[in-house]
Amino acid sequence: MKTLERYIIRRTVYAFTLTIAAMTGVVWATQALRQLDLVTSKGQTIVQFIGITMLALPFLVVIVAPFALMIALILVLNALSGDSELIVIDASGGSRFLVLKPVMLFSVVVMLLTASMSLYFAPMGLAQLRTEITRVRADLVANIVKPGRFITVENGLTFHIRNRTGKGTLDGLLLHDTRDEETAFTYQAETGQIVEAADRTLLVMQNGTIQRRPKQEGDISIVRFQSYAFDLSNLIPEAGEPVFKASERTTANLLAPGRSDAYALKNPDKLDQELHERFSQPLYCLSFGLIVFAFLGKARTTRQGRGLAVLGAICACVLLRTTGFGVTAVSGGADALMSLLYVVPVTGAALALLSIFREQRGAEPKWLTDLHLAVQDRIDALSDRLNGRKPGGAA
Repeated sequence: MKTLERYIIRRTVYAFTLTIAAMTGVVWATQALRQLDLVTSKGQTIVQFIGITMLALPFLVVIVAPFALMIALILVLNALSGDSELIVIDASGGSRFLVLKPVMLFSVVVMLLTASMSLYFAPMGLAQLRTEITRVRADLVANIVKPGRFITVENGLTFHIRNRTGKGTLDGLLLHDTRDEETAFTYQAETGQIVEAADRTLLVMQNGTIQRRPKQEGDISIVRFQSYAFDLSNLIPEAGEPVFKASERTTANLLAPGRSDAYALKNPDKLDQELHERFSQPLYCLSFGLIVFAFLGKARTTRQGRGLAVLGAICACVLLRTTGFGVTAVSGGADALMSLLYVVPVTGAALALLSIFREQRGAEPKWLTDLHLAVQDRIDALSDRLNGRKPGGAA
């Protein structure tokens, strides 16, 4: 690899790393807020909350990687043009392909990274996330035991604790049970702990009392105990096996779902669409790299404004990806439309290549040069007016 190629790739790697870290962090924060009930209502710690929500990071990388690549290439190519490095390469007889090669190499690397995330790591992370969410929602302690609150587990059964220690001990326990048709029971204990024994889930209370009060007429009886076990087995939510959606299934499962898989039998179109999306999404990295280079890979003089080229690159990439999202929305799993998931990024890459080779064969068309100059004149005039300067002179 030549020195110039290493130089461009090194700058692109640095810009891409910072960009994808920032973009992924922002998107992760917005998605993590949707799972905030893991802390506020399910009793999970902040560490558990972060660990669970981080499982969605590979899926987020697949979405933001093409845009992070676009921003990184815009920054690098714009800097090369601003520092007149592209002009030096062009003046020394160097071809545009000297710059295109490292751009394409890095775009291919990002495409392979995105493909690995899309085909393996993203579905694995989402499946683990689904499993953890199912486990948390079926967690008995998280659902019924919240310090300082009266929690009604089911009609006639209410829990209250003063505090829960880090070791799982429940302090200041109160349990009110009115499910019996004739008698209401109130359990009070200094401490309690939920334990598993003989395939049963028991609430073992220490140093407390049991108050029995007839619902109709009669005296209240109080029984003191040192240790008492209350059976909670019938209160445990049925967690069962989580039902994985199409995006949470492995690529191998999408290719050959089980014959007894109820979700797959009911939603074959969703599985097919997800499979094609996983293979088509990495192609946008290559398309974005070519589009950005088509707009910014040519040496420009200081008279030719780069702002219009930057805006054109951003708009073209956003339009291409928006078209891809639109195709995904309207396809609905129809086989006739599945090919469009590949046609959109491939068409974008083909048009960018056509523009690159056309400019390489000859000079920029006069009408395009005149347009650049006219736009730059308008921008300079507007800038002078905002800064209080007269055109062509000082204020």
